[in-house]
Amino acid sequence: MSLRTRDTLGGRAAIAGIGATEFSKDSGRSELRLAVEAVRAALDDAGLTPADVDGLVTFTMDTSPEITVAQACGMGELSFFSRVHYGGGAACATVQQAALAVAAGVAEVVVCYRAFNERSGRRFGAGVQHREPSAEGAALGWTLPFGLLTPASWVAMAARRYLHAYGLTPEAFGHVAVVDRGYAATNPAAWFHGRPITLADHAASRWIAEPLRLLDCCQETDGGQAVVVTSVERARDLPRPPAVIAAAAQGAGRAQEQMTSFYRDGLTGLPEAGAVARQLWRTSGLGPDGIDVGILYDHFTPFVLMQLEEFGFCGRGEAADFVAERRLPLNTHGGQLGEAYLHGMNGIAEAVRQLRGTAVNQVPGAAGTLVTAGTGVPTSGLVLTADG
Repeated sequence: MSLRTRDTLGGRAAIAGIGATEFSKDSGRSELRLAVEAVRAALDDAGLTPADVDGLVTFTMDTSPEITVAQACGMGELSFFSRVHYGGGAACATVQQAALAVAAGVAEVVVCYRAFNERSGRRFGAGVQHREPSAEGAALGWTLPFGLLTPASWVAMAARRYLHAYGLTPEAFGHVAVVDRGYAATNPAAWFHGRPITLADHAASRWIAEPLRLLDCCQETDGGQAVVVTSVERARDLPRPPAVIAAAAQGAGRAQEQMTSFYRDGLTGLPEAGAVARQLWRTSGLGPDGIDVGILYDHFTPFVLMQLEEFGFCGRGEAADFVAERRLPLNTHGGQLGEAYLHGMNGIAEAVRQLRGTAVNQVPGAAGTLVTAGTGVPTSGLVLTADG
């Protein structure tokens, strides 16, 4: 597809239901059960039943296969099933896949889901313990022998360069943590409900991989989240106001690797996010001025700043001031730093709540929301708008 081409997906599908389990550090049940609970909750929210579903989309990293979830939920035949790669970069892309299937008439009701015991089971923060040989994994051979074993250590390389390039201190990252935790403090579903932080708290938290501190890093969470996608016309007949998918995009930059793209021309930006931004703005017909709420993937605070700059909300090196001055409501659920780390799926649900007018930290008159997925990896994004 030419980067100058406006695709025809925008406005043809909508999110009609959202559902989740509780967010915890020890769910006490299998990942399959978490997935089923989230899917059924999303269907209940949409006023649909498992029999209505003919499509499922999830992450390649999810341990609950589509056919197993379908069986456990009591679904019938499936005409569409799909998985998206690259960890958190898949989040918004699952919705894109569902919208494409609906728009093409391949399926009528598609549920996107992600469920894991990421805190009580396999902890991503523990780093690379073992990896089967693969072309994709070969890139890690340039970093693992030198001690860069964890996502935090990979991001720290870009974070250090960002601070140097713009003459900033680690306090720049603290503004993101303070904003997220402030919203989480008033969100009963958030793990850090009732526990806001200050810049001083951020500065006092221990180093994880300099210049990243503990409060720059997202949580590890057990839980599940699901969303229901169908046509805009069908969604209008269901109980909840549709969250129209005005645009959906994926993006990978030149010399892209999975969080170790250190051989690019520069480390102070996120080209994959820029590729997504250009597509989203072009297809939706919106731009930064048309966004009322930003739900930006916040596995690590530095990449929130870089995303704001890639999407054109502010100039290069200006994002810390943009956040500190609260120019745009960001991660009103508390984000992955404050609510839960569900590989970005809980952020999609928050964008839907904002458009419905049912969010705990509701932005008055919210009509346009931007949602992004994992950064530092091939990624994806959504622009969701209120119907009409």
